[in-house]
Amino acid sequence: MANLVNLESVSKSFGVRPLLDGVSLGVGEGDRIGVVGLNGGGKTTLLEVLAGLAEPDEGRVSQNRGLRMAVVTQRTELAEGSTVRNAVIDPLGFDAEHEWASDARVRSILDGLGITGFGLDSPVGTMSGGERRRVALAAALVQDLDLVVLDEPTNHLDVEGVRWLAEHLLARRTALVVVTHDRWFLDTVCSRTWEVVNGKVEQYEGGYADWIFARAERARLADTIEEKRRNLARKELAWLRRGAPARTSKPRYRIDAAEALISDVPPPRDSVELLAFAKRRLGRTVLELEDATLTVPDRVLVRDLTWRIGPGDRIGIVGVNGSGKTTLLRALAGERELETGKRVQGQTVKLAHLSQELHDLDGSMRVLEAVEEVARRVVLGKQEMSASQLAERFGFSSQKQWTPVGDLSGGERRRLQLCRLLMAEPNVLLLDEPTNDLDIDTLQQLEDLLDSWPGTLVVISHDRYLVERVCDKVVALFGDGGLTDLPGGIEEYLRRRDKQKEAAVPTAKPAASAPSSAADQRAARKELARLERRLETLQKKEAQLHAALAEAATDPERLLALDAELKAVLAEAEDVEAQWLAAAETAEP
Repeated sequence: MANLVNLESVSKSFGVRPLLDGVSLGVGEGDRIGVVGLNGGGKTTLLEVLAGLAEPDEGRVSQNRGLRMAVVTQRTELAEGSTVRNAVIDPLGFDAEHEWASDARVRSILDGLGITGFGLDSPVGTMSGGERRRVALAAALVQDLDLVVLDEPTNHLDVEGVRWLAEHLLARRTALVVVTHDRWFLDTVCSRTWEVVNGKVEQYEGGYADWIFARAERARLADTIEEKRRNLARKELAWLRRGAPARTSKPRYRIDAAEALISDVPPPRDSVELLAFAKRRLGRTVLELEDATLTVPDRVLVRDLTWRIGPGDRIGIVGVNGSGKTTLLRALAGERELETGKRVQGQTVKLAHLSQELHDLDGSMRVLEAVEEVARRVVLGKQEMSASQLAERFGFSSQKQWTPVGDLSGGERRRLQLCRLLMAEPNVLLLDEPTNDLDIDTLQQLEDLLDSWPGTLVVISHDRYLVERVCDKVVALFGDGGLTDLPGGIEEYLRRRDKQKEAAVPTAKPAASAPSSAADQRAARKELARLERRLETLQKKEAQLHAALAEAATDPERLLALDAELKAVLAEAEDVEAQWLAAAETAEP
């Protein structure tokens, strides 16, 4: 398999700080690579150097001649004065409206990313930053490409949009390099992982779960790695092993080899103990909306809603972008007036609300001073920490804690905002997209804190992994004026959304087609039998290879050989399944 892009001994610095130091790697045809690492650690720099948007200080970057590549980073800008049509459709060279209208791929991409609601002639200049990012992403995805390079593509998508993007990228088989903190997306889409750490790029086979296991195993073997990082990795791995069926049903030979590593790790939280503690702190009444109606200029968000949130409740709110999730959370926080009805707050409630807006702080204040301004020590569950210790949990090293607030990036300000929020020791947390601008290590730290946090929690997030991890209940806004309880969680939400969309599409009569001849049907049934036998053989081979991989977990060379063989078997099985589907259509009378 030929490489599309190669980096040879590449180095790149920002000021005196090396972000990439002698990095050599390649992107092959069909690779799907997830890039992870700390904020500011060089992930975006790696993408820009790889894509040719930035020149390396040292080393060489080479691309295949005629490489078709699209790049969407957080710095991608659309042309001034352009419309959705200018950005997405015009570059494809369509000369007439009927040509674009007949292209199902273009339409499905615009719809999947939620762009069609704007209209093709909508000016991008009047859109929000998130909407412009989705238009730029659509402009990349509509092209026939060898390689797509994406930086945080899920940031401005809802849960449904993240699922659509994952399925779209898997179906296309285009090579992909993506930076994202969305762990479900990484685990679903990526077959390889690059970790950017200390100027180097560590490479791993598999997605997020495989990377977590490799990191935990590395921590076990390397005595020099700090104890807290080891414990976090072990706890995260235990969660993956005990997690949702959708995740554990995927073959995970490395996790199967890790039973000894996680055998003594307790569940992420003791729900019974936390609930009892929350009731003692909060009493019976926490937050309630009674006969509440919320509207925006063009529609009703909820009508006559009665919602009682009790002590220790941990609730995730999902819904499409624009469904009213943030407005509902602001109403819960008492920051948004109800059109009708009333809001009730318990007397013992100490509420903290993390909004998507960044609050202004004195830019000359140091990070540690900004945290200590709230409190010098904090007790979160059974953990007592100083302001400095909590700041370190959110990625501010002892040296970084003396940085002026005015010098922080947007992501760092977000982390500081969350840190200050927790320093106030609230007993009710309302979090609106808390994962925005947080790297995976910081997300793990946040989840670890929330695991032992004995209060009431309401979260809006497109990060389904976080919702599954920290919430016990999921509710959804479907646009019908109500708030729907989802016992099946996010999977149930996606199923209901699929049914909603199917119901909204008018049923069209299928086009008449010539019936298959009896001879064609007999031949197709014979071919079906042959393909089914081949599929059965390939499935047995796949099972054997997974077993062999588990046995060879400590032999890197054997692992590589077996992994290559497994990929070939999976690719053939996919082709055979496609042939089976085609034959099944002909075999039908």
